[in-house]
Amino acid sequence: MHQQQYMSLSWKRRDGSLKGLVCGTSKSIRSVERSGRFQVRAFTEEQEALVVNSWNAMKKNAGELALKFFLRIFEIAPSAKKLFTFLKDSDVPVEQNPKLKPHALTVFVMTCESAVQLRKAGKATVRESNLKDLGSTHFKYGVVDEHFEVTKYALLETIKEAVPDMWSAEMKNAWAEAYDQLAAAIKNEMKPPS
Repeated sequence: MHQQQYMSLSWKRRDGSLKGLVCGTSKSIRSVERSGRFQVRAFTEEQEALVVNSWNAMKKNAGELALKFFLRIFEIAPSAKKLFTFLKDSDVPVEQNPKLKPHALTVFVMTCESAVQLRKAGKATVRESNLKDLGSTHFKYGVVDEHFEVTKYALLETIKEAVPDMWSAEMKNAWAEAYDQLAAAIKNEMKPPS
């Protein structure tokens, strides 16, 4: 049985044209995306193991971690609260809002499960919803690139605090890659409803 490998590669143009791209590996490449520049999306077996092991360690505290994750987002970017209708018109302190914890849990679990499935699926996937719906919802509420960056930082910091004994530069890179691929898939679907 042939096992596929995923890797990070850098590409260089020899003469400025699209011909003659040089790749630093002799292994086969499964997919290449082009969005203004060539991009190879990779998720290695080692990255998968880091994500799976840390997610397994975090699952039992997912509700608490999800709330910390969202509170960190609001700490970094207080204006992000305006993106959530259930927070905009509420007099209840954010951390006590009854709708925040279930929403945070849904997002946190979806993000972590998407990361766990990334290598197996070969692309970012979500179970409870679909990427088209997520994209149109994010578009509708005015989510921009900066929001994705704040969310990524908050996610990485939450995971770092949740599993400090497991945390490493490699784990950070694995979670960052998984998040980037999910964010890219959602952004790709961010357009007005048709």
